[in-house]
Amino acid sequence: MTDKKEIRCTLSVLVDNEPGVLARVIGLFSGRGYNIESLTVAEIDDLDSISRISIVTCGTPMVIEQIKAQLRRLVPVHDIDDLSDKSFHVERELALVKIANTGSSRIEALRIAQSFRAHTIDSTLDSFVFEITGNSSKLAAFISLMRAIGEVEIARSGVCAMSRGKISNLKQREDML
Repeated sequence: MTDKKEIRCTLSVLVDNEPGVLARVIGLFSGRGYNIESLTVAEIDDLDSISRISIVTCGTPMVIEQIKAQLRRLVPVHDIDDLSDKSFHVERELALVKIANTGSSRIEALRIAQSFRAHTIDSTLDSFVFEITGNSSKLAAFISLMRAIGEVEIARSGVCAMSRGKISNLKQREDML
């Protein structure tokens, strides 16, 4: 019965950095009706032309296993690391949060930002733009408090994540060759 409960899963996928790879990965999700909550992509090795795709999705454990199996079958995929399987991984997200307010609400916005260690990167007479990094729940709490004191506009980077400890299997395989 517990297999029917949906879990949040963060996957770190190492792929060839070439045209069409991201579209193939995303096509796998959309073609099967899987939702992507967060997606970030960046080249991590320019010599070997490798990119890391961090994907946050939800599904039953069986669905997550299907996603991983189907990703492994894509030719340009080198490694898949299910970070939700590990108790030790690092996960961060960046958000820019603009709040429009006046009067005492401005002082409250600065106080909240300070307690969350957010940085003020822009200030006008009627708004602030804060930069905040942390895990998704920290950002959600910050945004919720800001919404309570003014009109808010948000831009989020998406989750960037990797396992702690030893280097990934991809690096170990390269060292053996």
